[in-house]
Amino acid sequence: MKVLYIHQHFSTLAEGGSTRSYYLAKALVDAGISVELITRHNHPVYAVKNVEGIRVHYLPVYYDNAQGFNGRVRAFLKFAILAYRTARRVPDVDLCYAVSTPLTTGLIALALRRFGRIPYCFEVGDLWPLAPVQLGVIRNRLLKRLLFALEKQIYREAASIVALSPGIRDGIAQVVPGKQIHLIPNVADCDFFRMEDKDPALASAFGVAGKLVVTYFGTIGRANHLEYLLTAARSCQTVTDSVAFLIVGKGAELPNLQRLAAAYALKNLRFLPHVDKYALRDVLNVTDAVYISFASVPVLATGSPNKFFDALAAGKPCLVNFGGWIRELVEREQCGRYVNPAEPETFYAQIEPFLRDPSRLVAYQRNARTLAETRFSRKQLTREFVRIIQQVGEQSLVNHKA
Repeated sequence: MKVLYIHQHFSTLAEGGSTRSYYLAKALVDAGISVELITRHNHPVYAVKNVEGIRVHYLPVYYDNAQGFNGRVRAFLKFAILAYRTARRVPDVDLCYAVSTPLTTGLIALALRRFGRIPYCFEVGDLWPLAPVQLGVIRNRLLKRLLFALEKQIYREAASIVALSPGIRDGIAQVVPGKQIHLIPNVADCDFFRMEDKDPALASAFGVAGKLVVTYFGTIGRANHLEYLLTAARSCQTVTDSVAFLIVGKGAELPNLQRLAAAYALKNLRFLPHVDKYALRDVLNVTDAVYISFASVPVLATGSPNKFFDALAAGKPCLVNFGGWIRELVEREQCGRYVNPAEPETFYAQIEPFLRDPSRLVAYQRNARTLAETRFSRKQLTREFVRIIQQVGEQSLVNHKA
């Protein structure tokens, strides 16, 4: 069986960012399934590499979170065109697995189904176009109608759909009632990330020795609204010098946040550059709790942020500033807390019990690791993913012969 895997934003452990597709594609290869993956890179020429048995096609499509709306749209469309052309040259494909976002990867899958007779599974990591519409990025009424119609058509023609969260699954079901939808959240790599005691040398190197450290890592974009964290840091600074904040990553909003931090005269917060997964382990070693942030937009609460699962695997409780399934999960499992973004002055009250009673922090950390191992382990979820792909592939073969 050969699977054509299409993901515009594929990353390996050495590149950092979301490594979900790396884990899933690698699991297919380990199960004896041939995988060719089409993605992009910020280099001017096309390249093909073997990534641990995955044949990866890198298309020359520049993309950066700091690009404006028009620049990102051009990148999405350019990738869709080049990816389709590349896909048509890949022989003997049995199944296409297309990953959203962006939604335009669905155009590639639709075209391959209609003109190449290749069935596809569609993975939904964010509800598009609902997310950019609620964020106010897409306002044109005609464009909204076209994108919602495209979303429905992509869902309808998919052989199967994979959703990354219960909220996303429910959102898809409202668009295409009765459609087969599988729930596979992002994975917690409990082998790669471990619960470890703080390394005093690392803590000193990061300038956080003797502090309770709250870390945000990942994309610094509009949807993350990290202004919330800066106001929380500002409030904490008036109360204690025992708490330190780290913001690790890159994105369009980074310059604005740096200016705001300077305006607030924050002495308890440091910005660190984007790191790969290996360096992230050092960051998490000196971290006591991870901050997961979204703007106050309803659809964003349905997300499945990979940073949440990395944090759980490393045994770090999560402070979340949004509702939805993740808030319910961390509160029920006592591995995190909700921090109200509208009341930054209450942030300290949520973390003060960890300062006062270190044993409580240790208990929350153990609960986080246990949740990673029992509900979201890489081995467990990738095994389920492989089963789904094999099932869909076999059924599609039967339908094709019929």
